[in-house]
Parts: sequence; C-alpha cells; structure tokens
Amino acid sequence: MKDEKLIEGADFYFDKSGLMVFTQNYHLQRGYCCGNGCKHCPYDYENVTDAEKRKSLRKKKMDSLEK
Repeated sequence: MKDEKLIEGADFYFDKSGLMVFTQNYHLQRGYCCGNGCKHCPYDYENVTDAEKRKSLRKKKMDSLEK
C-alpha cells in the first residue's frame, strides 16, 4: 500500500469540512487499526488506547448502523 496511489472514492473522500476521510477499503488494505479512531475503522478500534474513547467510538458506530 505504501507505493500505491490513493483513489478518490475508493480509498478516501472529502467530508463537508474538506478533510480527507479514509474508507473501509483503505483500512482493510492497510491491514491494521492505527489507533486514531478513524470513522471507517473495520477493526473495532482495537488499538485506540483510551478505553472510554474506544467505547464511545464503538457505540457511535453501532448507533449509525442501526439507522
């Protein structure tokens, strides 16, 4: 993944604020949770070190899936 070019729409998109957001596809290709609490983390935030933040992120993700 290091030398591959990112593809807008597949690997990332820009949110309303103009920030780049990595997709689940990008994270799966990377192969691990970086611990930053990424919006589309497919690894259940396993490397987020702050337990309260990890719990909050997991709840937020579950709530969004229920809608």
